[in-house]
Amino acid sequence: MPVGRLMKTLPKTLLDVAKRNSVLALSVLVTVALVLMLAVDFTIWKLLFLIASTGLMAVCIFDIRQTRSTLARNFPGLAHGRDFLLFMRPYLRQYIVEGDKEGRPFDYEARDLIYKRANGDSDTHPFGTERKLDREETSWMAHSIIPAVNVNTNPRITIGEGEQAYSASVLNISAMSLGSLSEKAVESMNLGARKGGFFQDTGEGGLSEWHLKHGGDVVFEIGTGYFGCRDENGDFDPKLFAKKARHPAVKMTELKLSQGAKPGYGGAVPAAKMTQNVARTRQMPAYEKCQSPATHSAFATPVELLKFIDRMRTLSGGKPVGIKLCVGLPHEIFALIKAMRSHDIYPDYIVVDGAEGGTGGAPVEFSDWVGMPLEQGLAFMRNALVGAGLRERIKLGASGRVYSGAGMMRCLAIGADWCNAARAFMLSIGCVQAQRCHTNKCPTGVTSMDPHRQKGIVVEEQAERVRRFHSETVKSLTDLVAAAGLSHPSELRPFHLAKGFRETGFTHFPSGELILDENILLNDPESTPYSSYWQAASPDSFSPVSAKGYTQAISTRKRTTDYFQTSV
Repeated sequence: MPVGRLMKTLPKTLLDVAKRNSVLALSVLVTVALVLMLAVDFTIWKLLFLIASTGLMAVCIFDIRQTRSTLARNFPGLAHGRDFLLFMRPYLRQYIVEGDKEGRPFDYEARDLIYKRANGDSDTHPFGTERKLDREETSWMAHSIIPAVNVNTNPRITIGEGEQAYSASVLNISAMSLGSLSEKAVESMNLGARKGGFFQDTGEGGLSEWHLKHGGDVVFEIGTGYFGCRDENGDFDPKLFAKKARHPAVKMTELKLSQGAKPGYGGAVPAAKMTQNVARTRQMPAYEKCQSPATHSAFATPVELLKFIDRMRTLSGGKPVGIKLCVGLPHEIFALIKAMRSHDIYPDYIVVDGAEGGTGGAPVEFSDWVGMPLEQGLAFMRNALVGAGLRERIKLGASGRVYSGAGMMRCLAIGADWCNAARAFMLSIGCVQAQRCHTNKCPTGVTSMDPHRQKGIVVEEQAERVRRFHSETVKSLTDLVAAAGLSHPSELRPFHLAKGFRETGFTHFPSGELILDENILLNDPESTPYSSYWQAASPDSFSPVSAKGYTQAISTRKRTTDYFQTSV
């Protein structure tokens, strides 16, 4: 480089180096100054500042020598300021920056509603709606000129048949395992469920003593890991299952096929959360990561699946049994429907889990891009059962970011018999949506297995909050049902929902011609948007009947996709 050019660029280069290493230079200067000052006059404050400056200097030297972070190597010391701001970003945004309707997964308005109902505070809203009703597309509930007066204030749904049939509330606690929730959180929800007369789903992590401690109604769920009812090889153990499923508090059993937040992906509990209590419940080693498989080992075909749930029903002593899944490939649902009809084996219920559902932790690609959202999945499952003549035989549950009477009303109008909620009940006992569930550092102790963090949970108080949230949310639903001129949520139909378009008026939602008629898939499948998927489905396999049939199904995707967009 020519000397002239070097002389021009040298000051800029030195200035840049000085800026990048300013924290290191400052810490060195301060350290040297403090050493000299201490040599003249010792005070405790000078010593403390010397320790701090020496520590900062050591951090800067470490940053320069480490190889993991390029930013820290170039800006020693300063880079940690960025790390701190990134750490604080979720908190600053949630409490200072974001608007009432901007936060995710639950915005401030939703969280505030849950907190108020759990506290027993008024949830009335002054001065009118803050929704933008003048946008291109909006939706609403169609009310009646003559609202109902005698409305059922404690609506129940009967699931199953015979002596073991269960009368369920229209709102219940969705699947949350011990390990994803802390012991005190599980216990609080169980006591709240007993007080409020609704059920608590155990999640796939097994039936624990905290699910049974206060005698609340329980749904015993098993997943791909068969936790709590597995043998030494990790396979399903019928004797262990029967022993637990016949417990008086267990009212129903449930087979999890997939979870909305991570369908097709096995669940995982990090090693830090696999305490002795969790390990004992799951029959797994303590303080080791617990990973459940992505698929079941007990069955591989639609018929085998149905025989398995029939076995679960027998082992439980005839208690209702259901399946939970997030809707994925349409032909697989039809394969299951065909297997039900051909072998005369039926689940008592199906829970449709939406892709917007929650989880203790999942790859972001699964949470964001895999699985069908709740309303679309619910509409599809309703049509599949009605079109095959099975709707009266099988009850439908809905789960996936349900937290209000309005959200429940939408699900019930589309076709659900009841709703399950998970994160809403977590919020009701103190969760602040810190999104630290997978770290074992939940600030409120709701998802932390650390006993010191769980001290914030007072079971009796939080149980009452669970009960109040349930009671007030069901009341809001029954008020909406009354406004529609009905006496029970089961009377809600799709035409009670409407969707408006600024230029073309409005349509009832879903529009009438896209609600399948009874038995139409059996009598005239060609007239439906699902004809190719129906033809590709076989009761003997979850794979399509043929590559050609599957290609035909895919070739009609625009027509079916348009249906989903219109219906929801």
